[in-house]
Amino acid sequence: MTQASVTEIDTTVVVMAFNEVATLPAVIEEIHSVLTRFDHPCEIVIVDDGSDDGTERVADELAADLPEVRVVHHAENAGLGGVYRTGFAEARGHYLTFFPADGQFPATIAAEFRNAIVEADLVLGYLPSRSGSPVGKLLSWIERLLYRMLLGPLPRFQGIMMLRTSLLRATPLVSTGRGWGVVMEFIIRVSRSPATVVSRPTTIRPRAAGQSKVNNTRTILANLRQLMDLRRALRSPTGPRPPQGSSSSPHA
Repeated sequence: MTQASVTEIDTTVVVMAFNEVATLPAVIEEIHSVLTRFDHPCEIVIVDDGSDDGTERVADELAADLPEVRVVHHAENAGLGGVYRTGFAEARGHYLTFFPADGQFPATIAAEFRNAIVEADLVLGYLPSRSGSPVGKLLSWIERLLYRMLLGPLPRFQGIMMLRTSLLRATPLVSTGRGWGVVMEFIIRVSRSPATVVSRPTTIRPRAAGQSKVNNTRTILANLRQLMDLRRALRSPTGPRPPQGSSSSPHA
């Protein structure tokens, strides 16, 4: 990975951080190590979502040490939806992916997806099997079922994705709120367009520290509150303009 001007950046990796002071340095080191093996210039954008445990200070120190890293601070916690919208707006690379700062997803996924997106517009990761508490699994299952009932068939997706930013810029998104609504809106709009969407299996590791901030009642309720609004939004004619050279493909 080499330093580059804005127009030369190939891949943007957004690292989503909320109170992850114990894991953020190792996550950035791992991602940076993988990106140095890319043949293309890359950047890492840490989105600090209103942390108050020292994550904000550590993020600034990492950006000061590594020229490829920059930080965006949220004054207040905005949730996953806010982090994704910030990442969408801040990305300067031709390709964009998101990683949580908890270190559960190996950074090598970024390299795998960068290879896969050469022949696709959107690459979605999924977990063939997932460990976790019975309550967490049940909540996730109920959430997926409700999404399918209200929104119809969905591409297989859990965790990591990589997209062409040209496709993102061509896809007007209207979802607001703290939850996954804006991500699901983008994925659904793209999957219903002529764009090429592929799914790839990924692995997940146990958290090195802290507790999950995803499979909890607050986040899931925030997601569910957006379902009806998202359903109405998807009925509008607004949608992505097909990227040049794209073609339809079955969704895994």
